[in-house]
Amino acid sequence: MSNVPANLKYTESHEWVRVEADGTVTIGITDHAQEALGDLVFVELPEVGKAYAAGQESAVVESVKAAADVYAPIAGEVTAVNQDAADAPESVNQDAYAAWLFKLKPANAADVDALLDAAAYAKISE
Repeated sequence: MSNVPANLKYTESHEWVRVEADGTVTIGITDHAQEALGDLVFVELPEVGKAYAAGQESAVVESVKAAADVYAPIAGEVTAVNQDAADAPESVNQDAYAAWLFKLKPANAADVDALLDAAAYAKISE
């Protein structure tokens, strides 16, 4: 059973979302996603300042088995990227919730409320 922290929101495409004190959201891939992909060898991050629509491809994670798109869970502008995750893709395998990929300034903060909670995500990721 994958690790699904209760304090995060989730998407059906296996991204996790954490709302920060400053109103930005931090995004990464879930423990379930990194487990399914296997050992990550490459992480392509979005560009800071780029705006994305909800559901738009914004990053890529590649393992020895497959490449997977990471989607923007909500509309917003990229405010930061985690270069450490790109430099050491295995960090995502080691702790998917510590190795975030990028941060967004939401176009509409209420959009986060429509994402899955831990219980709903746990059901689809079983």
